[in-house]
Amino acid sequence: MPPAQTSQIAAATADADLVRRAMARDEAAVRSIMQANNRRLYRLARGILRNDSEAEDVVQDTYVRAFTHLDSFRGDSSLATWLSRIAMNEALGRLRRQRPNVNIDNLAPGALEAQIIQFPISAATEDPEKSMAQREIQRVVEHAIDELPEAFRIVFITRVIEGMNVEETAEILDLKPETVKTRLHRARAMLRENVEKKIGPVVIEAFPFAGKRCERLTEAVLKKLGFTA
Repeated sequence: MPPAQTSQIAAATADADLVRRAMARDEAAVRSIMQANNRRLYRLARGILRNDSEAEDVVQDTYVRAFTHLDSFRGDSSLATWLSRIAMNEALGRLRRQRPNVNIDNLAPGALEAQIIQFPISAATEDPEKSMAQREIQRVVEHAIDELPEAFRIVFITRVIEGMNVEETAEILDLKPETVKTRLHRARAMLRENVEKKIGPVVIEAFPFAGKRCERLTEAVLKKLGFTA
């Protein structure tokens, strides 16, 4: 059996075990699922809504919906993909309520102006030249991503920032793999060459979701689900 297929079977088995335990209200399993998916779901929601607090609300709503409907998880896709699809639908639902008739496939370039993307830059750096360079990279990256039309921007986030493969991105966004490839190619073409060279080491840390922030959201979801008082 090819290594890739073996890995997929192992992942599916692990997902099934976590779901079974979570359905039995095993708190450790619920925590494990959230901690493994918090950052991805937050980034996806943040990429659509471009608002930190709303993105957190979407992640919480996603987990509440998912954990109260775990019996609908059939294992046709990975648990992460299933959760990501729920988060995307939750975020798009909010976007449509804010802007009636919004269709992610038909948004014109610049239709939704992005808020500033906060890339972490250490305020305590002892190297002012490095700090200045970081700020300049941040400015260029923000400007380039701001200019991406929404449909291309979300593909860019899923493929480049979150590192999902073509098939998973296509499944989550309900697109053909060829469409994902085309949109990513066009998104990259819209970014200036100098940004493309710098984007890897900078954008990988975009929208951090770890530490106390991750723990706080996890505890909030557990409380909503009745695990904690």
